[in-house]
Amino acid sequence: MPYYTTHLELAEHLGALELSEVASDEQAPPVAAELLDALLRGQDASAWAAGEVAAAQRALARIDAAVRDAQAVIDGHLAKRGYALPLAPVPPLVAAWCRQIARYGLHKNRRLVEDKDPIARGHADALKLLALTAAGKFSLGADDGVANDKLDARFEGATPVFGRKQLHGFR
Repeated sequence: MPYYTTHLELAEHLGALELSEVASDEQAPPVAAELLDALLRGQDASAWAAGEVAAAQRALARIDAAVRDAQAVIDGHLAKRGYALPLAPVPPLVAAWCRQIARYGLHKNRRLVEDKDPIARGHADALKLLALTAAGKFSLGADDGVANDKLDARFEGATPVFGRKQLHGFR
């Protein structure tokens, strides 16, 4: 199943240090950020011990689960609007929403002051824009086929009885 955000995007936007702190095994020290960064970027991890690599792979599995959950939330909103799911290609806006929702999900044990915390704000903003998209008040961008089809106005009607062409002989 393709994801709306990639491991590389997660490494670039959220950072391996933050991800290692929130996705590591509970009651265990966080996975080395360098190791998790290498796994996120698809690099070689043979320099680390097998136990460390196994812990980092479990953390990566938790990150993937959070991304899948975020994608399910996004798909739930976009299905109301009639989008063909999963989206392909993924608009950059949807990828950003996916990262924000997954980030919030990974920070489940953190005490958040909802109105001041950037993680909670990013999550709330993503959900608000998803709701607006589902209601047809927000577009995913210029390539948004669903929103652009709804805005296209065309007029059709029967052939006029007294049009210019029909009355041409009476001039």
